[in-house]
Amino acid sequence: MTEILRDIGIIARALDSIANIEFKELMLTRGQYLYLVRIYENSGIIQDKLAEMIKVDRTTAARAIKKLEQNGFIEKRPDEQNRKIKRLFVTAKGEAAAPIILKENDYSNQTALKGLTSKEAEQFAELLEKIRKNVEVDWDLVKKGHKRNY
Repeated sequence: MTEILRDIGIIARALDSIANIEFKELMLTRGQYLYLVRIYENSGIIQDKLAEMIKVDRTTAARAIKKLEQNGFIEKRPDEQNRKIKRLFVTAKGEAAAPIILKENDYSNQTALKGLTSKEAEQFAELLEKIRKNVEVDWDLVKKGHKRNY
């Protein structure tokens, strides 16, 4: 069996490293760009849903959200029906940064898929989605306190 997860990890770390370097001038550090774009795309999302979407624990998400808020990229607003619930929104500063991040994402996708036909790229996307869904089952299981049976 090929070590596909090793290659996926290498690709993910390389692209994350590139993005962290390129987004330093925006004053975004260590993966914060991912949170910012997801909030931009899902205006009003709550912190728990964002953490689930990105597949990180609540503490990791809380830290990144706090820094984004401190740096003026996002703001928390109380929910209209339940004031205890805080919803996340991008600020004008976040609104200006998000298109730059999305443009970098498009470029990285194009670079990664260079040399593949459109059919190959489509097949790859379908297969990757299947793999993601398989992994999400275990992620949900482990996050709920269960152990995987190897």
